[in-house]
Amino acid sequence: MRAAELERRLARAGGSGVPLLAFRLPALEQTAWRSGLRAARAVERRAIVAFTTAARGVLRAADLTAHDRGSDVFLAVLVAPTRSGGAAPAPLDIRSALARIAATVESRARLDVDAGWTRYEPQAASGIAAAVERALVHGAQERERYAFFSALGHELRTPLASIRGYLETLLAAEPVDEPARRRFVQIAHAEALRLGRLLDGMFEISLLDLSAAPAAFACGRLDIALGAAADACAAAAARAGTRLELTPGAPLEIALDTDRLTLVLINVIANAVKHGRAGGRVSVAVDATTARSVTVTVDDDGPGIAPAQRERIFALGQRGPTAAPGSGIGLALVRLLLERAGGRVEVQLSPWGGARFTLTLPRAGAS
Repeated sequence: MRAAELERRLARAGGSGVPLLAFRLPALEQTAWRSGLRAARAVERRAIVAFTTAARGVLRAADLTAHDRGSDVFLAVLVAPTRSGGAAPAPLDIRSALARIAATVESRARLDVDAGWTRYEPQAASGIAAAVERALVHGAQERERYAFFSALGHELRTPLASIRGYLETLLAAEPVDEPARRRFVQIAHAEALRLGRLLDGMFEISLLDLSAAPAAFACGRLDIALGAAADACAAAAARAGTRLELTPGAPLEIALDTDRLTLVLINVIANAVKHGRAGGRVSVAVDATTARSVTVTVDDDGPGIAPAQRERIFALGQRGPTAAPGSGIGLALVRLLLERAGGRVEVQLSPWGGARFTLTLPRAGAS
């Protein structure tokens, strides 16, 4: 049925809070623009078959589906009673149905699907179109949250690697003098504490709506974060023969907590060490000349990043063309954390011929 008919049927049925699943197929509009309406109609027919097949395999007989000809949106409303006798499925059931239908459409029609769900109020003045947009926004937020949670889990390996490196140095046959031994133990202890704080916060982070504004009380010390990041990257820099030049940071307060600020700096500095020239240098400089933000620049002397690649490297799972070992998660996490705090990250050509990463960090309390 058409979306308008679906809206009328739900209004007549009354009730409240029916689960609405929305599926958008961006390829339909893209095909219409690139190849014309006839090609788009062919893609739409393929999508209709795939969606109908998916709906039959997942939904119940009393559930409703809708699609307007020429639209890139497909709808499903879960109005059938649940097996437990309830009036509507639990969120877990809703997400399961959403994922199964989206996966079936993607595999059968070979089309990407943007999916999301919301609870639609049939008597709401905003109508079903607003509910569809709300569902799709909700779905995008959930996908971003899951990706962020996965990325953060990956990043827990950074303090673990640092702890392991310093402990292995202490356990090696070659003796370490007392000042160095004490410093290594202090760094390993600090990294263990940071790891614990990250673990404690993971459940909270997994539930965050990452599109919301950051908490007003978020605050971190730049000098502490810079020191911790330099310590965490020191072992990798030593292995590569890289000279790490760090401008001592002032005790500036940034609108991002110290652990996440440290995570941002570690990722950018470690990336510079990894992609820089063996036996070269990496420089970290701080510019605090403005009242609203602080700028941190990280320069390396490696091959640099081509202009066409400078946006791509911030996408989850993407890496630069140099193919150095990595997961393609670190820089995506950097951008995500900074943007949620009101900052930004950019990459340009370094004066040394390599890459220059510029981090703009908002000051705590700046309006």
